[in-house]
Amino acid sequence: MAEKRLHPSIEEFKAFVKKNPQVLEEVRIGKATLQELYEDWYLLGENDAKWDQIGSKSGQTEKEVKGDWFTNVLGAFKKMDPEQLQHNINHLSQALGAVQGVLSQFQNGSNKSKPSSPNQKPNHPFLFRKD
Repeated sequence: MAEKRLHPSIEEFKAFVKKNPQVLEEVRIGKATLQELYEDWYLLGENDAKWDQIGSKSGQTEKEVKGDWFTNVLGAFKKMDPEQLQHNINHLSQALGAVQGVLSQFQNGSNKSKPSSPNQKPNHPFLFRKD
């Protein structure tokens, strides 16, 4: 059976990652995907300054840290399954509806417990009588 060979650029990227294990660390901690790093490597090349910055925390400014937080939040949204999210929202909605129902029963119960005057008639704005 013929051996399936990878594209030469992918082979080169694999060799680059073996020489630079901090690239894989970026993937493990969720800062980037392997696809994103491959695309950067393909476009920028091995000698770009980006690869020197990967894995080093000392060069980060507060703005970069905030950007990382934002990137992590966006990454979390990308990883979410829309159907599972909809399912969870439906359950939350049902739970809130149940709580609302219980609260309204307590509110209606407290209104009924107040004594009402027996002579009090319902307040109808239009009272029609048969002739």
